[in-house]
Amino acid sequence: MLDHEASTDAVRAFDAVRPRLFGIAYRMLGSVHDAEDIVQDTWLRWQQTDRSAVRDVTAFLVTTTTRLALNAATSARARRESYVGSWLPEPIQTSADPAIRAEQGEALGLALLLLLQRLNPIERAVYVLREAFDYPFRQIAEVLDITEAYARQLGRRARAHLAEERHAPVAPADHGRLLHSFLAAARSGDLGQLEDLLAEDVVSYADGGGTVSAARVPVTGRTKVARYLVGLAAKFGAQVSLDFTEANGQEAVLARRAGSAVALCTIDASPDGIARVLIVLNPTKLARF
Repeated sequence: MLDHEASTDAVRAFDAVRPRLFGIAYRMLGSVHDAEDIVQDTWLRWQQTDRSAVRDVTAFLVTTTTRLALNAATSARARRESYVGSWLPEPIQTSADPAIRAEQGEALGLALLLLLQRLNPIERAVYVLREAFDYPFRQIAEVLDITEAYARQLGRRARAHLAEERHAPVAPADHGRLLHSFLAAARSGDLGQLEDLLAEDVVSYADGGGTVSAARVPVTGRTKVARYLVGLAAKFGAQVSLDFTEANGQEAVLARRAGSAVALCTIDASPDGIARVLIVLNPTKLARF
């Protein structure tokens, strides 16, 4: 009976922290599948641990998850060197699970997740724990087994790297307005209208994963991106239905053909217009939609 009660308590304690563990691993890796694997590995270690010796369950599980994600991030970087075309994070449908959305807080948008992948893994871990989950640097240092001073240094370095490529945010209402206007212009083939919505240095990324035809390199510049997007919309044509959905805490466009998701498009908006267009075409990354 005691063993059964202990096992039940272990499951309950783990499930209470699971959304946070997934949120950390997902931000670190940009992959739902890989994040779920990390959470599962953490669960196995939790089962094998002398839990009577664990003083702070959440700290133990967060530390285990973060360190496993750090190891996975190092190997993932090597794998992406052979990835076909542009790699984009795997989107998640945040509207479906309010608990996950609430726990995941900030630093969830696809554009920021893409930028996070350009940090080295330990900088990324510090940034995620600090900015997304509001951990104090003292605790971050304990999780990563480094000094508090070094954790602060890594945090400053990560913010500086991201600041070089980020822009001032826009209100959600402005983001939504730009997205709706963007879709209307792309569908109508109105190049002029579309160019007016794009920032001068806009970049468009398309992730086909080597299985679906997609631009192998990012398309840059207002005119080139506008022509590319109008051509892409014409290619899909009347074969697909387009609906708005919520992906990674932001409104996005989901294209379906015969009921199956074939593309998800989201934008990164700035005061100067749309700064990034992210198009996920890789079927494995769309399976959950």
